[in-house]
Amino acid sequence: MKIVVISAVASATLMAGGYAIPESSINATALSAAYIANAHGADAAYYNPAAMVYNEDAELLEVDTTYIGLSKINYTSTSGTTNIDSKSESFFVPSFHYTSKKLGESGARVGFSIVSPAGLSKRWGTQPARSTAEEFTLKTVEFNPSVAVPLSDTVSFGLGFRVISTEGVVKSNAVPTPVSRDMSGDAINYGYNVALMYKPSSALSLAATYRSKINLNIDGNADLNFLGTLYSGPASVTVVLPAVFNLAAAYTFESGTTLEAVYARTGWSAYKQLDFNYGGTPNAATSYFGAPLNKYWKNTNTYRLGLTQKYDKWTAMAGIAYDETPVPESTLGYELPDANALIASLGGRYQINKSWNIGLAGLVDMKQNREVHNTSINGEFSNARAYLVTAGIEYRF
Repeated sequence: MKIVVISAVASATLMAGGYAIPESSINATALSAAYIANAHGADAAYYNPAAMVYNEDAELLEVDTTYIGLSKINYTSTSGTTNIDSKSESFFVPSFHYTSKKLGESGARVGFSIVSPAGLSKRWGTQPARSTAEEFTLKTVEFNPSVAVPLSDTVSFGLGFRVISTEGVVKSNAVPTPVSRDMSGDAINYGYNVALMYKPSSALSLAATYRSKINLNIDGNADLNFLGTLYSGPASVTVVLPAVFNLAAAYTFESGTTLEAVYARTGWSAYKQLDFNYGGTPNAATSYFGAPLNKYWKNTNTYRLGLTQKYDKWTAMAGIAYDETPVPESTLGYELPDANALIASLGGRYQINKSWNIGLAGLVDMKQNREVHNTSINGEFSNARAYLVTAGIEYRF
């Protein structure tokens, strides 16, 4: 059931602190998501719909595929008696972006994006981690239509509608003790995004974007076993996808070099607790697995810097970012051994002709080693890495 998703949400281990994936295009991957004030092309529909107003007067379409590789995470107990690794993971995630040409004399534009805004996968095959996190998998797909209108020659406004489809699975097995759960589910939920852009000159762009908080109201089914007491039936849970606020500034020098700085504030403090609910007659299994789990995540800051250099037919890009983890030591578990991260990226585009360009970008997310001492964990997590490679093509018509 989606319950799985919730737990999954709590255990994401992809590109950003928590479970967010901010890299959903060639440009975003190449610039470590420092791509708000200088958003342009088809993917402006997602990253800053207000920027669509300043696109060239053409239909723009971009299709990308991102490979995501997650390293094995090592856990070593303080006593040295436990030394285990999670399983490595790999995925391919497609994305799609479209922006229109000007709609009449108003200068308005419309856009549409299909992306994966959040996700995770964490699997442990060894105890003690397997008791709580044999598998946590979260898959999301966001459908995001948007519209942009110029408010003046220098100011534009964008508005989008978010539709998020979620699938999740969560499994735990305390073998040889007969305590296990196997859950799966799905949900469709809604939100919005807004953007404001100020472009006082061709060189300077200032922008602010906001993506709303979305409650994932998950329904599904669960099979539970608690010391021989069984449950098989419906289950539900609500989890929060937090709001994200971005402030960005970009400046283009006469050399064709664009430098962008982005500050992002993510409202993870909305994620206070996981509370699973089960139908039917309560028993020992539903009481054990239905006990609310405190999370008490905290709001986080992310600092991004991107560099773009345009040549004749080539565009080169690079980025760095520092991303804070929202997970406090007191509630950190095997399902999400998150930590502060340093992100670095490179990429480029090549203009084949007037209609077509292709691009390739790579990114590495390096989590810091983290010592954890709480009621269930007493040791260090290390070697947490995520690798992204995005390839795609853009078409103008």
